[in-house]
Amino acid sequence: QVQLVESGGGLVQPGGSLRLSCAASGIIFNIYTMAWYRQAPGKERELVAFITSGGNTKYADSVKGRFTISRDNAKKTAYLQMNSLRPEDTAVYYCNAQRGDDNWGQGTQVTVSS
Repeated sequence: QVQLVESGGGLVQPGGSLRLSCAASGIIFNIYTMAWYRQAPGKERELVAFITSGGNTKYADSVKGRFTISRDNAKKTAYLQMNSLRPEDTAVYYCNAQRGDDNWGQGTQVTVSS
């Protein structure tokens, strides 16, 4: 049974940083593409960033230069380092694991507000 557990969300002031973690179980982690999505109130879920099994990365234009996705295959964990946070980054952030199938975590809330 696939399980993805996100952690690291919370309340942060504009300009601050957070690091999200996604701990995976039930999959051969190192062959999966790992991604982070987010969904703000009243908006559709959108891709934030992904990292392939080979370590290639891609980012949404809105987060380029501020967010960094990474993975630790030994720990079966993906990360999203978020710097220079803005109020418009406020959303529920979801971890996703893909390799033909599509697996989701339960989400973690990130709120950027003064």
